[in-house]
Amino acid sequence: MTHYVDSEVGRLRTVLLHRPGPELARLTPRNNDSLLFDAIPWVGRAQEEHDAFAAALRERGVEVLYLATLLAETLAVAEARAELTDQVLRDPRLGDTLRRRVADHLAYLDPAGLADVLVAGLAHDEVRTSGDRPGGLVYALMDRHDFVIDPLPNLLFTRDSSLWIRDRVGVTSLAMPARRRETSLTHAIYRHHPRFAGSESIYHPGLEHLEGGDVLLLAPGVIAVGVGERTTPAGAERLARQTLAAGLAHTMLVVPIAQERATMHLDTVCTMVDVDAVLMYPNIADTLTAYTVVAGPDGEPRIDGPAPFLRAAADAMDLDRLRVIDTGLDPVTAEREQWDDGNNTLALAPRLCVGYERNVGTNAQLERAGIEIVPIAGSELGSGRGGPRCMSCPLVRDPLPG
Repeated sequence: MTHYVDSEVGRLRTVLLHRPGPELARLTPRNNDSLLFDAIPWVGRAQEEHDAFAAALRERGVEVLYLATLLAETLAVAEARAELTDQVLRDPRLGDTLRRRVADHLAYLDPAGLADVLVAGLAHDEVRTSGDRPGGLVYALMDRHDFVIDPLPNLLFTRDSSLWIRDRVGVTSLAMPARRRETSLTHAIYRHHPRFAGSESIYHPGLEHLEGGDVLLLAPGVIAVGVGERTTPAGAERLARQTLAAGLAHTMLVVPIAQERATMHLDTVCTMVDVDAVLMYPNIADTLTAYTVVAGPDGEPRIDGPAPFLRAAADAMDLDRLRVIDTGLDPVTAEREQWDDGNNTLALAPRLCVGYERNVGTNAQLERAGIEIVPIAGSELGSGRGGPRCMSCPLVRDPLPG
């Protein structure tokens, strides 16, 4: 199987999703902030919304793969099982006695059961124990609601933990402690699952912080990387070095964005909806800048700028200009719909994208610009601050001429 992505808008053929499950039911008012959710989602409704999202993709010819299924199949490989088990057992919070108990607990599970625990976590009262002090001092002093293995509710947002640039996979380096274990699961899948045998890597979790929501493939050979709350300048520089040296891109645009929750990733303020059109939050359209990075004669990255983002992007894409479609119909609507992931669309093909139905003003703007919208519900899915693009990692798109 050849996996290949060289743009944001080439016809989507295969995508990686994660259907939300028991890990969302672990969220409570005590832990939702630390687990990066703004509200406690209704899990059943979130699953219904996600199922409708997946169905809309399938109806348009997209192959949908589920991360949990791939993970269970990966855990049937002894090396992968040992690697991921060892990763959770290395947690210094456990102590020796509880670590042995957890190891015994995990060893008992089949691949599907282990996959469930690695995603949904393991609570204090779920550990198989025996004796008066089954987990030693650590277990005795834990609150019964504490987690021995933390859940991963943000695994829903498969865009962040991996990305494809042409035929290379990048497993990212997530900035927030609550999300860092996500990449160990994704990394194991890409290295051990038979479907991805022979895939070459362009990034891995041990490198500087870089998240997939900050990486936009504007056109074949042109990549934009947002630098802000999640992706660091060092992460952008590392990706530039890797992609330019490998010939995967000729230009990278490094785009500073506000280090705020509302603009955590570049794709919260800007996504491509056609080969020459971008959906963009109007409050920053005129102020967003970019540094242009290309390979110098000595192979070292050469940096120019900053320049206005829209001008730099058009130049790198060899366009006279980028068409800009505004989020919302007025400043207040724009602010509301940007917060509700109005910019975070997933292109299925040029001029065809998926967006949340609640962003009525933004969807009307897109339709007036000749972009067909596939509307989906997202009242519960959006509680973790993410839209259709955040919830999807394209594995195969039709190439665009470049």
